[in-house]
Amino acid sequence: MEWISTHLSLILFFVLTLLLFMGFPVAFALGGVAIIFGAIGMLLDVFMPVQFFNLLPRIWGSAASNPILVAVPMFIFMGTVLERSGVANDLLHCLQVILRRVPGGLAISVTLMGTIMAATTGIVGASVVMLTLIALPAMMERGYQKELAVGTIASAGTLGILIPPSIMLVIMGDLLSVSVGSLFAGAVIPGLLLSFLYLAYIAGLSFLKPQYAPPLPKDMGPKTSAEFWTMIFKSFLPPTFLIVLVLGSIFGGWATPTEAAGVGSFGALLLAWGNKRLNKKSLKETIESSALTNGMVFFIFFGATMFSFVFRSLGGDELVMELLEKAGLNTGWEILIFMMVLTFVLGFFFDWLEICLIVLPIFAPVLKGVDFGPHLGDGGPIVFITWLILMLSVNLQTSFLTPPFGFTLFYMKGTVPPSITMKHIYRGIIPFVILQLIGLLLVIMFPELALWLPRKAGFLS
Repeated sequence: MEWISTHLSLILFFVLTLLLFMGFPVAFALGGVAIIFGAIGMLLDVFMPVQFFNLLPRIWGSAASNPILVAVPMFIFMGTVLERSGVANDLLHCLQVILRRVPGGLAISVTLMGTIMAATTGIVGASVVMLTLIALPAMMERGYQKELAVGTIASAGTLGILIPPSIMLVIMGDLLSVSVGSLFAGAVIPGLLLSFLYLAYIAGLSFLKPQYAPPLPKDMGPKTSAEFWTMIFKSFLPPTFLIVLVLGSIFGGWATPTEAAGVGSFGALLLAWGNKRLNKKSLKETIESSALTNGMVFFIFFGATMFSFVFRSLGGDELVMELLEKAGLNTGWEILIFMMVLTFVLGFFFDWLEICLIVLPIFAPVLKGVDFGPHLGDGGPIVFITWLILMLSVNLQTSFLTPPFGFTLFYMKGTVPPSITMKHIYRGIIPFVILQLIGLLLVIMFPELALWLPRKAGFLS
């Protein structure tokens, strides 16, 4: 019994893993095991009954009444409006026409489309489903290799979790009390770096093996200059302006992320109205879809908050420190590398939200006291925490693509035709996971990739 009392937090973690493997809903599994193991801890006299009373104030204060997280529902609403209004569809068509003479032009258009959608919405599920429905039929019609087609769509759709306005950065900044503006600024270059790596890979593969990505017909698109420029002004410039409006207001200090999210939502509604695709029925469907997505996100947040509280109350922090010591991880770099490897492995089994809410509270306090000064330069702990969050964000990109529980894989499988199997999807994402790991390595080796823009913007001064 003494061993069980000492290692109750470890048992809690393994029970949670087992329940998730059995297919239990994530939010209920997180919150349920927290309550059950809190009760077991009471019986073993390692968890006080009064601590249960701390759960509701903790949930309320950290999520329900948190003004920063108000941005999350509005960013979700903005993405849903853009998806349902056809703005994204028009943008992809425009990019295809512009890049039709480039090797792999259609795949490159999908990646650029994913990058632009990431900078306007940040909703991976919506982006992946939308890109699959819009781009995959066109890519199959043009004779694209199945693996390249699904890998391109999956990787482009996941950029929204890193490129601002990222819901993940809002939540992680709130967890560690870091300016969301600083994280948004820091994520721009790493996000664009990943996009560039995807583009370089697609262009290189299409050049070396043109049969994988046949060129688009020369007669595709507008026939006159007037039609071309009409397409540019109607389909390309409006969403681009919305990106500048949302991100520029945050970087310029003119608006908080919450205010910028409100402006973005209003702008998305204007674009939908301008396309004559905004009516009472579509607005109702958009609101319902946004509400369901918000409910899912916040329910998981509540459950993960309960789980992390009980885990730490049962001595999880001390147990992790003990495991690190026994593993011989004494230096900051060893602990940091262990954290990155652990995050990558957890990405095979967990969603980014659970990993953030479980890993960050455990490792961030341990690493805060480590001096990475020679590698990061001046700035103190806030510089390190900003760099840590951005490294973790790049790492968590892989959790959407790695089997068996990569959410992007599920999104795609639900929308692809029967001719594309899970084998095609798994084989297609492998090169892009490798590219994501290369991007992570570059951010670790060259921290200014993540810190230069926040320094220039004055967030880290």
